[in-house]
Amino acid sequence: MVKIHLANPRGFCAGVDRAIDIVERAISLFGAPIHVRHEVVHNRYVVERLRALGAVFVEELDEVPDGATVIFSAHGVSLAVQAEAARRGLNVFDATCPLVTKVHMEVTRYAREGYEVILIGHEGHPEVEGTLGQFDASGGGRIHLIEHERDVAGLEVRDPSRLGFVTQTTLSVDDTTRIVECLQARFPALASPRKEDICYATQNRQDAVKTLVASCEVLIVVGSSTSSNSNRLREIAEKQGGRGYLVDGAADLRREWLEGVANVGVTAGASAPEVLVREVVERLQSWGGEAAVEVPGRAEHVVFALPRPLRGVARQG
Repeated sequence: MVKIHLANPRGFCAGVDRAIDIVERAISLFGAPIHVRHEVVHNRYVVERLRALGAVFVEELDEVPDGATVIFSAHGVSLAVQAEAARRGLNVFDATCPLVTKVHMEVTRYAREGYEVILIGHEGHPEVEGTLGQFDASGGGRIHLIEHERDVAGLEVRDPSRLGFVTQTTLSVDDTTRIVECLQARFPALASPRKEDICYATQNRQDAVKTLVASCEVLIVVGSSTSSNSNRLREIAEKQGGRGYLVDGAADLRREWLEGVANVGVTAGASAPEVLVREVVERLQSWGGEAAVEVPGRAEHVVFALPRPLRGVARQG
């Protein structure tokens, strides 16, 4: 029989829970529809559930009617989007994760002081687009995006003594460490964030997976393909010589993945709900898996405050 091991921590982080909570409470307070710019978090199950409650997901503000309520996703938005919402008088609730907001504040400070900034992140990801759009170049600085170690050699900066870096919050800790080491070798005066940008939940889930894959031949990651942090979990298994599979839910599992396997690990990205993990475990057990065993891990007690107008409102669903 296959032994099933559950990673800890896994699933929702405080920023995701807060973002979903904001959407649900806004629907309770104002009624449907409530417009949300971009998927509030990158999980298909969560998005479809909120859509059923009355959330309308849009990519740009021109899809939002005048006078409507709009929620900014957990990934954050640019200064231009914030200004457009204010110009149109939209009723805005900002579900940006506070840890992403911290990165925005670092970028703002660098820009104000005329620094050039290096942003380590994945091109096209909404968090990266929002962070790039937070940089105000009127102070004379510039912002550069890099994704890989090989990008460091080609960087052209104006003044290496006035250069800082920030990172996307959901990157691979190990990959980012190597990129930062390359940057520091080339730019010894490089200014660093006062506190690590990669969020606590991303790091904790990656650490938990490293523990898990040491004893499991296969890792199942519950999360959507658009989820950066979920993809990083799958990559960890592969980099350590195991097999990693990213699934939206139990329906994506394949029985052949377990052929000849004695131990399978299960985890979930920070935007994937526990109900999906339970369904995956039940499917594995129906194929002959043993009762799932929780692997001890780092406890998380982080809670982020809601916008004041929503604090006394009940959640939908």
